[in-house]
Amino acid sequence: MRFAVIADIHGNALALEAVLADIDAHGISEILNLGDHLSGPLEAARTADLILARDMVSVSGNHDRYLRGDPADLHEWEADCWHELAPAHHAWLASLPFSRVWRDEVFLCHATPQSDMIYWLETVSPDGIVHARPLAEVETFAEGVSQSLILCGHTHLAQMVRLSDGRLIVNPGSVGCPAYDDDEPHPHKVEAGSPHAAYAVIERRDADWDVTFRRLPYDCETAAKIAEAKGRPHWATALRTGKN
Repeated sequence: MRFAVIADIHGNALALEAVLADIDAHGISEILNLGDHLSGPLEAARTADLILARDMVSVSGNHDRYLRGDPADLHEWEADCWHELAPAHHAWLASLPFSRVWRDEVFLCHATPQSDMIYWLETVSPDGIVHARPLAEVETFAEGVSQSLILCGHTHLAQMVRLSDGRLIVNPGSVGCPAYDDDEPHPHKVEAGSPHAAYAVIERRDADWDVTFRRLPYDCETAAKIAEAKGRPHWATALRTGKN
């Protein structure tokens, strides 16, 4: 069993194309997709078409959920793309499950099994510093999940954590948005530190999982110029540098 795991594309079709080409070059046919697919000031409709052209196993992220709301109430990331999407794109977003189990062995969710908003492997201190979450807290969120491999995204940071019972949690990082800032639970910044598109390749090895994090160069300058043309200079900076 060998497959690719992607997350947090955020409408970055250029980054997604680079990741899909790399997946194909490695002879991988199965892709698990952890949500936040389209929101952002880039190429939402083209991104949706690229996803729908593949037989991906996908779940919904918080930004996918926002896109199902009233267009008049949307966050700027959703407002930038909502009107670009065709009815088929909106129907697909509405069909995405909150979480799912794949082949009985792999659990997929966007953030945690309980919420699409909570950082699972990280926490934010009141001074805005992002820290690794204590293992005991990480394990609390994993209660009730029996699968040996647990996949999550949401924070855009690639990492893996082994639980005390042997289960493995993997966040593949973000395909298309390497840095952002947020106000919850405290104002903070999340930065991958480079503009590369990130994803993971995972393979079953006997009783354990082999995880390879991939970080790919792509035409981030063109992506940044798309964001600038749509009046989102902070996005352009993040796309060029991986920093805010």
